[in-house]
Amino acid sequence: MFAKAFRVKSNTAIKGSDRRKLKSDLLAAFPSLSADDLSELVPNKEELNVVKIYAHKGEAVTLYVVHKNPLFFEVEKRLYPTVYVLWRCPALLPTFTTWPPVLQKLIGGADLMLPGVVVPPCGLPDVKQGDCCAVTLVHNRAPVAVGQASVSSAEMQSLGMKGRGVCVVHTYMDSLWAFGDKSCPPCVPDENDEHRSYKEECEVSEEEEGAKVEVEQSLEEQHTASESITKQDYGGIEDLSLAEKEEEKSEEGDEKEEENQEEQETPQALMDALLLQCFMHALKTRVKKSELPLLTSTFLRNHMFSCCPSGKQIDIKKSSYKKLSKFLQAMQQQHHLVRVKELTKGVESIVEVDWKHPQLRSFVAPEETDVEAASVCDEVEGEISYHPPEITTIYSVSARLELLFLDANKRKGATMNPTEVRSLVTDYVKKNDLVVEHNKNFVTVNPVLCDCLLEKSEYQEVETLKWDDLFSRTLGRMQVCHQVVFPGKAPITKKGQIEPIDISVASRGSNKKVTLIKNLELYGLDPAAVASALQHKVQASSVLHPVPGSKDKVLVQIQGNQVHQVGTLLLDHYRIPNKYIQGLVKAPKSMKKK
Repeated sequence: MFAKAFRVKSNTAIKGSDRRKLKSDLLAAFPSLSADDLSELVPNKEELNVVKIYAHKGEAVTLYVVHKNPLFFEVEKRLYPTVYVLWRCPALLPTFTTWPPVLQKLIGGADLMLPGVVVPPCGLPDVKQGDCCAVTLVHNRAPVAVGQASVSSAEMQSLGMKGRGVCVVHTYMDSLWAFGDKSCPPCVPDENDEHRSYKEECEVSEEEEGAKVEVEQSLEEQHTASESITKQDYGGIEDLSLAEKEEEKSEEGDEKEEENQEEQETPQALMDALLLQCFMHALKTRVKKSELPLLTSTFLRNHMFSCCPSGKQIDIKKSSYKKLSKFLQAMQQQHHLVRVKELTKGVESIVEVDWKHPQLRSFVAPEETDVEAASVCDEVEGEISYHPPEITTIYSVSARLELLFLDANKRKGATMNPTEVRSLVTDYVKKNDLVVEHNKNFVTVNPVLCDCLLEKSEYQEVETLKWDDLFSRTLGRMQVCHQVVFPGKAPITKKGQIEPIDISVASRGSNKKVTLIKNLELYGLDPAAVASALQHKVQASSVLHPVPGSKDKVLVQIQGNQVHQVGTLLLDHYRIPNKYIQGLVKAPKSMKKK
């Protein structure tokens, strides 16, 4: 949720009554929180600010800040502690332990997968689906992430520790952590470490074997000095322990200097480096001599974008070049790697590549690490496993019809599908002998049917009803509802018909067209994921906006009239039925040659 920067809406001091309400809410949300800890976290006489923000996906979040450190945040009326609180109260939440290399993936926005969870000798913590929990690293009880349990601990074991374990909402080193004093996790030794042998530390399951290889050296060092976790466990983010050997200290010191240099680099310099890497990668592995001359726009879209490492995105506007033409001009004049020529007025093409250039020949295409490959695999599987929800129309018993369904014990507000309504009405008619003897197609209207189904003007006139009229009147006087069932989740029932995915085209400054998409959340679609897919498909910029008057809806805006491409993505890839998509008729019509 906080992997990217958020936008601050307001920052105000909390009132005394709201401070007391916050304390009561915290005690209700975290029963293990003692009164002394609560008084220390939320002091009575010190300033406590309420900061309202919008996350990068549009979620409305409320932060509670003391001494410039966010201590708790509230999302959809649910309170979560930040890592700053958990470092002071490590036992506040049930915790899952993972390997240090996984931390970088959590910081990047990934969830904690069950194969990466280290099961302690005492077993997994007892959690239910949706419970708030924390994530720690091996040999340190200081939490580094907060999230919700995707499934219960019993289901985790029944699934063979495969699949998603914790849906992470906040991590150490994310933008919410950066909103505070940016302190590092303390060293809180695990109580079980003193009683654990080295052999037990090295025994891991087959699923954890890949992670074990990456941290084997770290485990050996921790075995010799297990009093506290070394800062190396955090992937080289902090300084190394002074107890390490001099040789390792000098080698790691060099690596740290390189990392510090990278951190000091500006985002513009990082984007320049990414452009150069993708450019060299594309020339080395993608472009063939037979393709020349090659349009520069095609080179960027079909070759450079596909060479971009997972988790990163090329944005030329954020580089020092600002335009593709200036970047290619630099590659031509400074590096002499390519020759760009304007074959058609206003359209540039790459006409020549120096395949024997030393810089190009010495370039080695980067390979994804095992952790990155696993993360990409999880994302691909997540897309493939998406199934559209099952949407059915159901009916709710109104106060007027309560007498009709009284024998079936269906009170006001009870929901039924049309078949069930028809069956219960038929049972009522037969139980009360209301079928007309000389004509079985008609039903006698008794006082109950009269009050429930007839208008006042019909009381003296209508004595019988046809079966079809009886059923249609019954359904017509019930509250229309819809039920949405996502695979593996409980049904969601709401009043009224479900809103369709709305696709519209609007004009912005200088008569530029933009395509707007809303109501994606109702069908289980992530607006950010849809925007990213469209951005790569049509090579146009996209923006997410919160829908005015709604707390949990996000509007996707993409440049140009992309109705046809949006419709293709929703119908073919996500398999959303056509009847639940509105606005496909606004797609631009293809021009026919005369």
